[in-house]
Amino acid sequence: METWQEVLRKNSIASLETLAERFGRENFPDGEVFTGPLETQVDGVIRFTYPASYAGRRVSGAELEFRGGEVVRAEAEDGESFLREMLALDEGARHAGEFSFGLNDAVTEFTGHTLFDEKIGGTVHLALGASYPESGGQVQSALHWDLVCDLRTGSEVYADGEVVYRDGRFVDGLL
Repeated sequence: METWQEVLRKNSIASLETLAERFGRENFPDGEVFTGPLETQVDGVIRFTYPASYAGRRVSGAELEFRGGEVVRAEAEDGESFLREMLALDEGARHAGEFSFGLNDAVTEFTGHTLFDEKIGGTVHLALGASYPESGGQVQSALHWDLVCDLRTGSEVYADGEVVYRDGRFVDGLL
């Protein structure tokens, strides 16, 4: 089983050319940049650090296995049946529609409110379902569900085959 870091390292799931930002224009607090993952390039196992809520329901300890860009296995410590229900919502719900970096160092702790948690400095989040068109992503779905992973210790993120993010920070010269 591959770790989150190995998945990103092996697959370069996103291109720096489609990295988008919404500084102060879309939601608050501010503090994220995002891209649409290459739809068929996400492979491996991802375990999310924090609980994720959607439609008033909560999933904790979520672990997803992607193969060819699609979730082929989904498990959770709590809320697994709801996780599977959301993945079955439509064809696009089983795909990653967004990959984003949290950049707001003023948000330091998990709150349980997605609009804050997805911005925690040193985290990334992956959204199941719909892509944002400006990100270059093509996934269409009724679902867009952000799941957050803390990368502040012992992590690397690769894009276009190069390390772009290490231990919760972009490498020198980026962003």
